[in-house]
Amino acid sequence: MLSGKHVVFLGGDARQLEIIKKCIDLRANVSLVGFDNLQNPFIEATNRELTPDLMKTVDVLILPIVGTDDRGNVESIFTKKTLVLTEEHIEALPEQAVIYVGMAKPYLRYLCEKHGKRLVELLERDDVAIYNSIPTVEGALMMAIQNTDITVHGSSCIVLGLGRVGMTLARTLHGLGARVRVGVRQSDLFARAYEMGLTPFQIEELSDQVEDVDLLFNTIPALVVTSRVIAHMPHRAVIIDLASKPGGVDFKYAEKRGIKALLAPSLPGLVAPKTAGRILAMTIVQDLSEQDGKGGKGER
Repeated sequence: MLSGKHVVFLGGDARQLEIIKKCIDLRANVSLVGFDNLQNPFIEATNRELTPDLMKTVDVLILPIVGTDDRGNVESIFTKKTLVLTEEHIEALPEQAVIYVGMAKPYLRYLCEKHGKRLVELLERDDVAIYNSIPTVEGALMMAIQNTDITVHGSSCIVLGLGRVGMTLARTLHGLGARVRVGVRQSDLFARAYEMGLTPFQIEELSDQVEDVDLLFNTIPALVVTSRVIAHMPHRAVIIDLASKPGGVDFKYAEKRGIKALLAPSLPGLVAPKTAGRILAMTIVQDLSEQDGKGGKGER
């Protein structure tokens, strides 16, 4: 399906290696930018420099999960070179080219919209988020075990949010024998938590729910674990914040009270980069296949 397509990887981490392998297996023409320090180079791929001329030949451009910063800088753990994706590079991409990224900053979104390039934010897809919830939850459990002196079984746990990560986490904790309460805002999620055998409560009641908590997991990307909430928590409690930066916890107040609070975004790439990479590779291939089925006329 990728035979004959020119796939260019620009920067990234260990997750990209699995996507590279998949593209090579599918007989794509693979070029790598920012991978010159790989310990085990891919003999089937070509190391290239980032230039507009290279961009003119691209069918698929794959960026790191974090994409670029607000100035176009692209991170890569496999090079010491500075990588900057500029407007000139985006403009040079052919009309049919597609750009894959985990999540895009306004800088990248603006350039793609301005020049009519198709941009796919993988972490915005429900399927990717659900798949990623598995390594995320395993990483959260690892952190909980490492930072407590009790078992998860029998512990008092609170999960804030019953979204794609929250649901997997709450179900897993419940399966391990924890006493799980779930903080939600929507009535349908309240009902879902009840159906799952959990104890639901409204987020507004959080201060009244934390007095006996051992482990509090937050998945809501907004300040919900405030100083008022933390003031009601026992000192033994551990907070693990799984929301995207800056999280949803008043970390300064938690430190002041002597309560351990840990921010842990991007756990899939940290605890299971191979699995996380395979998830992304599978999704990219599926999306390209769907677009080919539509004659390449995907939404811009």
